[in-house]
Amino acid sequence: MRHETIEKRLNVMMVLIVVAISIGGLVEIVPLMFSADATEPDENIFPYSALRLAGRDVYVGEGCYNCHSQMIRPFRSETERYGPYTTAGETVYDRPFQFGSKRTGPDLARVGGRYSDAWQRLHLEDPRALVPESNMPSYAWLADKMVDPELVTAKMRTLRFLGHPYSDEEIAGAAAAVTGKTEMDALIAYLQELGTNRRIRR
Repeated sequence: MRHETIEKRLNVMMVLIVVAISIGGLVEIVPLMFSADATEPDENIFPYSALRLAGRDVYVGEGCYNCHSQMIRPFRSETERYGPYTTAGETVYDRPFQFGSKRTGPDLARVGGRYSDAWQRLHLEDPRALVPESNMPSYAWLADKMVDPELVTAKMRTLRFLGHPYSDEEIAGAAAAVTGKTEMDALIAYLQELGTNRRIRR
């Protein structure tokens, strides 16, 4: 079929565009589905605990990824500032992953343990008390909202169905692990774990 004919027949052109995009997408995506680098966890990578899973949901729900990436690129300027570059194997339990590309704030891929829980709490409550030039909004209200134990338990069951290796004991203990915890507690627990398994030991 000559291109002039295709260009004059909108329906045919639309079908061919969809076919071309589908083939290109499959060529890019299918190999990754069978690559161990993308489907198998790196060493010391485990599913999130109940509290940290709840914290991750707060992080995603509040749109933190809009300003903070969690992907260190394999460049000297990145690795010297943040630590080892991000690999696919360390994000296999992230649904969805938090790579991101925008950095209004710093990358958080290796932020775990860099600051105390008290620092993180104050920073979430009043960012400018610690970083005067920050334009991050306050999340003080998270300290008043409690984590839902039943919701966390249900999420862990669903994630196990999707392949996360949660044990019966972990799921059974999830409700107790988050009972009485606020969303602020959960978010801090999530942040404090990020990248701790990949940090350069000096």
